[in-house]
Amino acid sequence: VPLKPTNSGLEGHVTSEAQCIWRLSAVKNRTGLSRSAIYEGVARGTFPPPIRLGRRSVGWLSDEVQNWIAERVAATRTTPSDSAR
Repeated sequence: VPLKPTNSGLEGHVTSEAQCIWRLSAVKNRTGLSRSAIYEGVARGTFPPPIRLGRRSVGWLSDEVQNWIAERVAATRTTPSDSAR
């Protein structure tokens, strides 16, 4: 279940009402990736990094993960002639 961001720690930042913070289980369910694949992507810079929620908890901004998914879909829908342009 996504958590709505609170203002604590987000002062001065604009967030959309639809943006939520997803914990690891939600990110795994939505992407189909394993925990290790997610953290490997973060380390390589190919997956959005998590944000710190507490001393021992992190989450991902839903908008960033959804954009990553959309980019993967767009990349797989590109035809060879499209990439040659």
